[in-house]
Amino acid sequence: MRINKYIALATGMSRRAADQAISWGRVAVNGQPPLSAGYDVQEHDSVSLDGTPLKIQEKYTTILLNKPVGYVVSRDGQGSKSIYELLPEKYRTLKPVGRLDKASSGLLLLTNNGDLANRLTHPSYKKEKVYEIELYVPLNAADQKAIERGIELEDGVSALQLTGDATTWTVTMSEGRNRQIRRTFGELGYTIKKLHRIQFGDYVLTGTAEGTSRLVGEG
Repeated sequence: MRINKYIALATGMSRRAADQAISWGRVAVNGQPPLSAGYDVQEHDSVSLDGTPLKIQEKYTTILLNKPVGYVVSRDGQGSKSIYELLPEKYRTLKPVGRLDKASSGLLLLTNNGDLANRLTHPSYKKEKVYEIELYVPLNAADQKAIERGIELEDGVSALQLTGDATTWTVTMSEGRNRQIRRTFGELGYTIKKLHRIQFGDYVLTGTAEGTSRLVGEG
């Protein structure tokens, strides 16, 4: 396994951050700097970061977080509050599955299971996601039909399933493009006041208080 991947899995940092740590001399293999950034870690190797031994977790853990508005899905909040501030210490190496922007709330999964993350996010699996949204002004019937048929965005057509009326709607989709719902409504002149995810694949938000997390998979 390449050393940057090993570090990423052991710490939760990105591979880019791992590469940076290697270039800055923070990483050691068997007490010495790795021979190259592409070093292949062997079973007998001892890897450390800033002098602290690293070990890849053998068990997979998946948690569900009810993300509040105002938190960013990033380790570096860049002046904003990070979702990692809400997590118990033992879960802070987990990586988010997809994103919710700062102004959005609701169900966010975090895991160290790369296969699960791929099954949830790769377009070929078409995992359903459900959101509750609120608009500032009522959505008229013509615009509802247009959104259900598909709105042309810069990264392709976006078609959403809608149920509701006036300003309150439930949106169902199987894609996961950046800010897709907000951009789709925005193309027709609507601004979303509230966006709250309540389901992602087989995972549902029910029973998880805002700002708290619960274990949904381990083994």
